[in-house]
Amino acid sequence: MRIDIFHDTACPWCRIGKAHLKRALAQWDGEPVEVHYHTFFLNADIPEGGYDFRQYMHAKGGGRVPLEGFFDGPRQAGQRAGITFNFETITRAPNTLDSHRLIALTPDDQREAMIDALYAAYFEHGRDIGDRETLIDIAAAQGLNAGAIRQQLDSGAMKQDVIADADQAAALGVTGVPFFVLNNTLAFSGAQPPEFILRAMRQAADFTVKS
Repeated sequence: MRIDIFHDTACPWCRIGKAHLKRALAQWDGEPVEVHYHTFFLNADIPEGGYDFRQYMHAKGGGRVPLEGFFDGPRQAGQRAGITFNFETITRAPNTLDSHRLIALTPDDQREAMIDALYAAYFEHGRDIGDRETLIDIAAAQGLNAGAIRQQLDSGAMKQDVIADADQAAALGVTGVPFFVLNNTLAFSGAQPPEFILRAMRQAADFTVKS
């Protein structure tokens, strides 16, 4: 089975959705599964240096939504999924292009761990994942060659691939993430519970067999 996931590295619900998928996969007893992650930009217009996080979130709510109103839902869902969110440590709302490029530059067998490392860096430790030096540090901590990653990021490597990925999301009509596509036949959005994902996987598998 092939599972395609559109996500953004600054999306708390994407992190939760990934954790829920992991739990669903632990219970899956069907065919082997390949998971492929694809780029989505929650806001492609954030400048390279990012925005002040609290000002950005305040403006996002039109000045009418208390900041905890944004944080309480994912914080509680994260606790249930075994994930920590320390929103109070975040200072920048990042442009996530380079973080997606880092994922694309990571070998396939290390990509899952890199995505988890980026989520943890941002949501637990408040690190600016729009900052290139921060990304190089994260890459080195994951065992990648820091010098090679620096050269690739500076050269623009994988930039067009990542943008093309995001364009594919737009072409598919994806407006919110996480967005899951199973075997190119069944799709759903949101950080659905593991049992929902498991049912969807079984439905997709049945549909593929019958077709």
